[in-house]
Amino acid sequence: MAQPASGTAGNRWLWLLILPWIGVLLVPVYNIDEPRLLGLPFFYWYQLLWVLISAALTAIVYLKTKPKGKGLKAS
Repeated sequence: MAQPASGTAGNRWLWLLILPWIGVLLVPVYNIDEPRLLGLPFFYWYQLLWVLISAALTAIVYLKTKPKGKGLKAS
């Protein structure tokens, strides 16, 4: 199993992963019907948007924290 980049610089990228958690934790902020997007209430498309944002943030954190090696070794 690969180890994350050493040092505090690598660990700072992990803080990005808390943003989606905070975004969906604040239910009173998005517990509304308007505005609608393609007929979907705000409540639903806001959560779907966070799924996409979470995937992008996870990819960024992975790329920034993966070890700087020669790549995968053949087994």
